[in-house]
Amino acid sequence: MLTRRSLSVALAGFGAARAASAQTPAFPDRPVRLLVGFPPGGTADTIARIIAPPISARLGQPLVIENRGGAAGVLAVEMAARAPADGHTLVLASAGALAVIPHMQASMPYDPFRDLLPVTRTVSTPQLLVAGRQVPAQSVQDLVRLARERPGRLTFGSTGSGSTLHLAGELFKMRAGVDILHVPYRGGAPAVTALLAGEIDMLLVDIPVVMAHVQSGAFRALGLAAEQRIGVLPDVPTIIEAGVPGVIAEGWYAIYAPAGVPAARIATLNRAIVEGLAQDETRRALANLGGVVQASTPQELNEFLRTEHTKWGEVVRASGARMN
Repeated sequence: MLTRRSLSVALAGFGAARAASAQTPAFPDRPVRLLVGFPPGGTADTIARIIAPPISARLGQPLVIENRGGAAGVLAVEMAARAPADGHTLVLASAGALAVIPHMQASMPYDPFRDLLPVTRTVSTPQLLVAGRQVPAQSVQDLVRLARERPGRLTFGSTGSGSTLHLAGELFKMRAGVDILHVPYRGGAPAVTALLAGEIDMLLVDIPVVMAHVQSGAFRALGLAAEQRIGVLPDVPTIIEAGVPGVIAEGWYAIYAPAGVPAARIATLNRAIVEGLAQDETRRALANLGGVVQASTPQELNEFLRTEHTKWGEVVRASGARMN
């Protein structure tokens, strides 16, 4: 009797497990959308297209990139926040859309801490301080000295008032204690053209945008707004090394899902993305862009965003920066 009873219990348990398994669909069970808030060909789009294949292989479903440019990345994040909470829609969100712009608009279509769930950090691209050939500065120290001798006469460009590049320049001014005039442009290409023409004196800008001009000698690379040097520019010191503390301005990107996605699905996504980013070929391709892989747990990403949100809020308030 004991044997029969034990067998009956075991069979019942097996049947229940099979039924539960049948009721729990595989995830993901169809292609996963990755919204990118910038047009094709830019840094964010290039990063997305590098990381998509290895992530797709680990998800067992295609990771389909969908470019939804607009409002400096805000539109794509808004779409993700409003998407079904099933884990099949993600967004490659930028520092600007999550940590900077919320401090410059009276109302936002989403709350980054309430309406989104962190999945993982992906890549950061440290901004590079470059000067035009007309500027008699060979180093960050030279530039700071020159700016103190000529208050308000040196100029730095950006991709527009309130942009991440504008805020990076304001951060440098605050930390160095110098007065440099901000000149906004409508995008990275016009700002680079202005520096080539000598209309402005310097830029703090994403490395891929100016790498060719640094290599040709048209621009002088003075310092990285990062914690440590990077392999693609091994001889360029960080701005912190050069004696200006706290100047860390990175064009970072992180993957978020809509609030409400089950924790098990977030864990599946995190694992696939982190493993994809760890591949040697992926890391090399990103390094060639000046990108640094910074995969994380969801909790680490949440803490990182809170730190960035606070930092850029302080810069916005101190500088009075506003969106165009």
